[in-house]
This record gives sequence, structure tokens and C-alpha cells, in this order.
Amino acid sequence: MNIDNLIKNKYDTLTKSEKKIAQYIMNNEKEVIYGTMETIKKNVNVGDATIVRFSKKLGFSGFNDLKIALAKIELEENSVDSSHDYYDDIADHLITTIKDTASLINPKDLNQAVSMISNCRKLYIFGVGHSGEIGRDFSKMLLRVGLIVQAETDSHFQSQMAAMMSDDDLVIGISLSGETKDTYDSLQIAKKNGAKIVSITNNNLSSIAQISDITLRTSIEEFLNGGSLAGQLSQLYVCEVLIHGYERQNEVDAVSLREKALRSIMDKRIK
Repeated sequence: MNIDNLIKNKYDTLTKSEKKIAQYIMNNEKEVIYGTMETIKKNVNVGDATIVRFSKKLGFSGFNDLKIALAKIELEENSVDSSHDYYDDIADHLITTIKDTASLINPKDLNQAVSMISNCRKLYIFGVGHSGEIGRDFSKMLLRVGLIVQAETDSHFQSQMAAMMSDDDLVIGISLSGETKDTYDSLQIAKKNGAKIVSITNNNLSSIAQISDITLRTSIEEFLNGGSLAGQLSQLYVCEVLIHGYERQNEVDAVSLREKALRSIMDKRIK
């Protein structure tokens, strides 16, 4: 059943506070899907228990179960239109992703982030899951401009590294939602020790963005469709922009560096 219809069927049984939650969800489904319980609490001024009780009155086991139901409906509504060639629809979506991410770039923030990369003693990249793999890719991409960085996906090692940082160090935290707890915890430790934080996330109001010195935004939000190509492409685009910004700001002889890198692996080819 559609969530709006479910809420309407149960509306008369809801308390005054629960009706406020119902109204907020019906008017802000996307924010609920990609936000947290805090999102509702801040906007409706209710407590955790009221949100959980409301979710159970609708027949869900809790708030996360309600979010999943909302996400499933959104995913079905946004599924590829079968009247078109699916590969064209996918291509259009990916092209739109790049353009939307580009439109979110704040030149001042971008230049400041590039300067922080240029001036730091050591650069670390933190992320877990798919964002961690993007971090590993980013570290390899940075070799093109002569930067050797530490990309770490294990939260325990992240915490240990963060504990050893100082105010000369920089951490780039990658999290599409901006609410990944392991990444947030590691960045908190780094910040406590004076390190600067640049985050790559889709939400300026997320927990990770709030503790960052600079936030560079992606355009894709994911919940049920985690690890999508569009989400990863949006992150990689921001990484590529940072690399080109560093290259320009530092007048890097990229051709010479790439020649060195190429020559180092040429004898590893079979033919």
C-alpha cells in the first residue's frame, strides 16, 4: 500500500504529535528517506519514542523499516522506463549526474580545498564500503600529479591514524550520505588532534559535513540503491576536479609525471 494511503487510513488513531509526524512525512518523503530520525525530531519537535510508536502504528517494526518502505516506493517510481532503450536511459542518468554535481561546485570552497591539499604535511583519505573503494581509486588518481597518499578503509586503522595526526595534516572523508558512523568517528578523532577535514558528501547538513572545514557536494542520494554507478560517478567526478585543481594551482608538469609512471610499468606488459 502507498504510504500516504496507509497514513490516511490510520490518521484518526494517531495522537496530536503523531499527526505532526504524519504530515511531515507526507510532505517530505525524500528528506525522510535520506535523512535520519534527527531530521524529523528537528522539524517536528518530537522525541525518538514518538517516532518509533508512530512507525509501529503503521505496521512497521520501527523507523528504519518505515524508511525502507518509502525507499522501495521511490525506487519503483524512478525505475527505468521500459518504453525507451534502457541503455539510453542509463546513459542519460549518468550524464545528468555529472552535470548536476558540476552545478553544485562552489569555486571558493573548491580552491580552498585544493590549497589545503597543496599545503598539508600528509594527506589521508577515509571512507568505508563503496565510498572506501572510491577513496582507494582517488589515491591512485593522485599519483598522476605526484601525490602519494594514505587511503584507509578499515575503521580501526582509521582511528589509529587519526590519533597520530596534527594540525599540519589533512583528511578527506568520503561518504555519500554524510552519516556513515565509522567515517564520522574517525574524522572526529582527527579533528580533535587538529587535522583539517574536507568531506565529499551530498548533504551540507549531514553529521560529517558539520565537522568538516570544507564540504564538496555530490548530487546523488542513496539509501536502498546503495553503491549505484551514479553515486560512485558523482564522487569520482569531484575527485577528478580536485586533481585538476591541484595540477593547475601548483603548475604540475603532469606529462612528465605520467611518463615516469608509464615507464615504470612498461616492462610488466606481456606483449
